[in-house]
Amino acid sequence: MMRYINNRSHFTISEIMQEFNISRSTAIRDIREIESMGMPLVAEVGRDGGYFVMNNSVLADVRFTDNEVKALFIAFMATRNQQLPYLKSRQSVAEKLLGLLSENQQDHLVLLNQILLFEGTNPYNPDLLDLSDQPHPMLEKLIQTILLDQYLLITMDEGNNEATYQIYLLHLFREKSVWLIEAIDLNDEMKRIFQVDRLIDVQLYPINKRLSLKQMLEKVKQQEPGVNLVIELGQKAIAQFKKYHPLKAPISYTNPYQATAILKMFVNVDNLEELSELTNWLLFLGDDIKVKEMPTEIKELIQDRLQKVYPK
Repeated sequence: MMRYINNRSHFTISEIMQEFNISRSTAIRDIREIESMGMPLVAEVGRDGGYFVMNNSVLADVRFTDNEVKALFIAFMATRNQQLPYLKSRQSVAEKLLGLLSENQQDHLVLLNQILLFEGTNPYNPDLLDLSDQPHPMLEKLIQTILLDQYLLITMDEGNNEATYQIYLLHLFREKSVWLIEAIDLNDEMKRIFQVDRLIDVQLYPINKRLSLKQMLEKVKQQEPGVNLVIELGQKAIAQFKKYHPLKAPISYTNPYQATAILKMFVNVDNLEELSELTNWLLFLGDDIKVKEMPTEIKELIQDRLQKVYPK
């Protein structure tokens, strides 16, 4: 009820009664109890009166169960060495939680820390507050800027020179231990991928004529080349897909039990690096696939890889 109240600028007794299926007297009693715990509620008199929470207020102390504390710490452990942003804040949160725990609870966490190992964990230094996974310094600045606006002016390091792009950021994602920006280049209205570790500067891009996201995606779609790779996936291939797949390789399930799926995408056969990576990934999916359409260049690469592994 405290969370419900704190997330609303105004509420009435009737709303509380309906939300929690309680009587009027119980609702009034609970509200008074919440007030006594320190939540600054202000009552409004009159026919349409109700309550509101004073500005700049925060929830009263939140208490965690033993299992909730374990869930928080296991989440911290599982995300170590992932180069996630706000690492220093994650450290301070963990320290504050540790300070709230009993000695017995702390002993349990120490034991879990010794037993549980996750991908990317250093088994010789399993420290809950490990600082070895610092993200790229521009990542947090980028996130802070995105929260203000997704129209951005970014400066990228492109080897011997710098390049500036006017973009609308669609997604910020991590793939193969690298943080990437998926964005629409506002100059050529094409989708682009930028590496965060090559980002030199990011600023808000003041733009007066703004298109909706739907309009921008429609313009991009008009310029995108047609599909040239179509593959049907069985259950085993879907399981492999879930372990790893490139962002631009979405699948659509073709039955209600998600036992079969179809993948449709465009492959730029002129990009040798992309072609090689995609070939490796298709082999990774295994033999539970049926090829409906595939560029000749990929077929030749697959045959070449298989020939090297299994020479006649």
